[in-house]
Amino acid sequence: MDLDLGSTKIFADGADREGIRNYSANPLIEGFTTNPTLMRAAGITDYEEFARDVVDIVGARPVSFEVFSDEHHVMHKQALKIAGWGEHVHVKIPITDTDGTSTAELQSTLARDGVQLNVTALLTLPQVESAAAALAAGPHAYVSMFAGRIADTGRDPVPIMCDALEILAPFPHLELLWASPREILNVAQAARIGCHVITVTHDVLKKLSWLGRDLDDVSLDTVRMFHRDAELSGYTL
Repeated sequence: MDLDLGSTKIFADGADREGIRNYSANPLIEGFTTNPTLMRAAGITDYEEFARDVVDIVGARPVSFEVFSDEHHVMHKQALKIAGWGEHVHVKIPITDTDGTSTAELQSTLARDGVQLNVTALLTLPQVESAAAALAAGPHAYVSMFAGRIADTGRDPVPIMCDALEILAPFPHLELLWASPREILNVAQAARIGCHVITVTHDVLKKLSWLGRDLDDVSLDTVRMFHRDAELSGYTL
């Protein structure tokens, strides 16, 4: 099967060192992201040690690490430190703090200082407009829309992502990132609308080879799986 993603790039999202190492050898993976929740789940205890290891592993491909303070002035300090870990590092800044207060001013300050950002946890178009305005005068940045979480609310994320692309169109240095995909269908959807990047967790990436598979073949594989497992279990009637 030929995998045609158009201009859409796939980033691997995770905090498993071995998985990151494996995907860094895959030319299909063009970048990497992680976050404190994934790191905690992976048992990471030393944030900076882990991040610096990942920077060495992924080489020249972009990688994003997130600030974790809730105080804007401390976020600023953490962002400058993280940015210093490598020229391909992007600093993830949440769209708001935990009280819901916008971080737009912080985004703008860091962008003017030349820090490459990844503004994260966006779910609405006004948030995209806010991030675009804050990042307009800065260097390259990602705007991460959590399309998977939009879908979790029962809303179709595709029209929202299309509108987000239009908002960012006047800013060629800003790339829309489709975050939190739930299934391989989302990769096809992102490619279909020309989303710049989709970041995919390691467990979903394992199914990437299914993209475009013949449905009769999948049906036959499913029948064989049920038959094999019944035999292995020794079921009788």
